[in-house]
Amino acid sequence: MTLSKPRFREISLKKIKNLPQHNQLYRTWLLEKKLHKLLAGKKRKKILFYYPLPFEANILKVMKQMRHDCDIYLPFMEGESFKMVPFRLPLKKKKFGIFEAGNTNRKINKIDIAIVPAVGVDGNLQRVGFGKGMYDRFFARLKKRPYIIFIQPEFCYTKELLCDSHDIDCDVLISPTKVITKKARVKK
Repeated sequence: MTLSKPRFREISLKKIKNLPQHNQLYRTWLLEKKLHKLLAGKKRKKILFYYPLPFEANILKVMKQMRHDCDIYLPFMEGESFKMVPFRLPLKKKKFGIFEAGNTNRKINKIDIAIVPAVGVDGNLQRVGFGKGMYDRFFARLKKRPYIIFIQPEFCYTKELLCDSHDIDCDVLISPTKVITKKARVKK
């Protein structure tokens, strides 16, 4: 029996949502440490973060540390995708329970690094998300592909190739227990 993308999403979400609470702070600390080390080694100016849902990897501490040296952006939901807006307070709870910064008329078309939550990742390091395709549509609109980092609260990976050609892939996958780097990027 081969694994399908919807089935892998279902298995991964169950695994993530049922993580034990007793070591959540330790898992978050491991993620923060790995992410901060990776970002410290990159020439960074403009970074797209995400505001985590309760079961997603919490990267708020790293985001707050980076905002002193970098331009930090958050997704702002628009229809079936989103646009980037500067991180500024106060944040408002919006669709899907996601906190967003206020809207802006400014067109932000270029970022250096994007940090993206992933439910699961397949053998091509392509993202299995929640099934809405928001990140896929967003990255398809960008003129220049940024350095993409997938973050997971728990390692949910399969060597099988489940994703479609339009699903985004990453340069690095970070979970509390593993870091996987894409070896050679083929120019598209």
